Amino acid sequence: MTGRQRLAILGATGSIGLSTLDVVARHPERFEVVALTGHRRLDILAAQCRRHRPRYAVVGDSADAKRLGEALAGVGTEVLAGVAALEGVAALPEVDTVMAAIVGAAGLSPTLAAVRAGKKVLLANKEALVMAGAVFMAEVSRRGTPLLPIDSEHNAVFQSLPRAFDGNLAACGVRKVLLTASGGPFRATPIEALAEVTPEQACAHPNWVMGRKISVDSATMMNKGLEVIEARWLFNAMPDQIEVVIHPESVIHSLVQYVDGSVLAQLGNPDMRTPIAHALAYPERIDAGVAPLDLFEIGRLNFERPDLRRFPCLSLAFQALRAGGNAPAVLNAANEVAVEAFLEGRLAYPDIAQVIAASLDAVPAAATDTLEAVLAADRAGREAALGMLLARHAS
Repeated sequence: MTGRQRLAILGATGSIGLSTLDVVARHPERFEVVALTGHRRLDILAAQCRRHRPRYAVVGDSADAKRLGEALAGVGTEVLAGVAALEGVAALPEVDTVMAAIVGAAGLSPTLAAVRAGKKVLLANKEALVMAGAVFMAEVSRRGTPLLPIDSEHNAVFQSLPRAFDGNLAACGVRKVLLTASGGPFRATPIEALAEVTPEQACAHPNWVMGRKISVDSATMMNKGLEVIEARWLFNAMPDQIEVVIHPESVIHSLVQYVDGSVLAQLGNPDMRTPIAHALAYPERIDAGVAPLDLFEIGRLNFERPDLRRFPCLSLAFQALRAGGNAPAVLNAANEVAVEAFLEGRLAYPDIAQVIAASLDAVPAAATDTLEAVLAADRAGREAALGMLLARHAS
């Protein structure tokens, strides 16, 4: 390898960003951090900048930029603010690789900026494909952008497909893509008890350490539903070629079923540093700091079919995928609004799915073949969900 790979990490203070920097720190001869971005956790971002000395740091607004600039006096990092700055660092000429790890719809525009600039994009922001799959993949194809999935499930599928995969599953002899799911903290909780679930309980994932929003999505299995939509675009898979399997141990991260009866899987301890290291070094392999998998300690692996009465959000995601058009963007937007309301104590846990379902019914179907149409669908989904919340509180 010649020279160091130069990185921009979008969403550096979240769980993916922290894990990325852990891998990067293990290989200073391979990686150089050019830009880091964060939203609210300024103390963490400041510490990251002091350690990794990026040329740029980006925050949400000018007030935070002023505070971060004062904290980084003498470090030599230029502090910027706003969406335009996010898009700018994602497209910097001196950046080779962009880790796209901003959670939610906010990650769409900077991730698209990286694609349009022809960067190697490590995609951890699933909303970019959920909201704008057709637009996003058209840009990837047009620019010839190297796109590597970071979600453990999609990275596992990527590793289980032939190296020569060109977007045609049938030509590779693939029958089905199987996405595994842990089932979250309420896999065995009586359904009637879910009405009393608290945000703290929903955020206590049994296997993974994640942010609060994605932890709730894992509990409802909306996270898996979004991954189903993401898999449709990443692997050019039809809805009937994607299946979800509950696997409580989270050791098998996903599988690919072939027409000859073979099933290939990627296994590993539940640690996001594995897919991150795989994507950073691809096609090479590097140490991720992850302990080797001990099959003797694990002992056995279990599998279940998802109960759609317990996980209605998964059913809603398949419904939105089959509907196409603006439905996935509406689904994602309504989910973000509903989960935020739940985390703030304004919505009961089972009502998350009800708000999303009502929002999907309320927004008329429309095409999303431009970015403007995608953003319009996102706004419509948010407005519909907020309207549902206001109606609930008024009644």
